[in-house]
Amino acid sequence: MSLRFIGVDPETPNTGSPTVWVDDADGSIVIQGWKITDSSTLAQIVATKPIPDHETVVRIPARMAPFLLEVCGGNGTAGVRPDPRG
Repeated sequence: MSLRFIGVDPETPNTGSPTVWVDDADGSIVIQGWKITDSSTLAQIVATKPIPDHETVVRIPARMAPFLLEVCGGNGTAGVRPDPRG
C-alpha cells in the first residue's frame, strides 16, 4: 500500500485531523476524522444499514470536500456513488 497525502483540514489546530489520503495501489480513499460516538447519529446511520464490527464511521467537515473531489478525479463525479436512500 502506498498512501499519498491529499490534505489536512485547513482549520485544524496543530495540523492534526481530519486528514485525507489516497492509496495509489488501488485508488481507495483513506480518511482520518472524528469518531462518531453520539448515539442519536449512530442510530440514524444504523437505520440505513448496520455498521460491521470491522468498520467505523468518521466525520469530516464539508470544507474538506475539495480533497475528496481531488481524489475522485477533480470533477466531483468519478468514483462517487449516489445515496442509496434516494
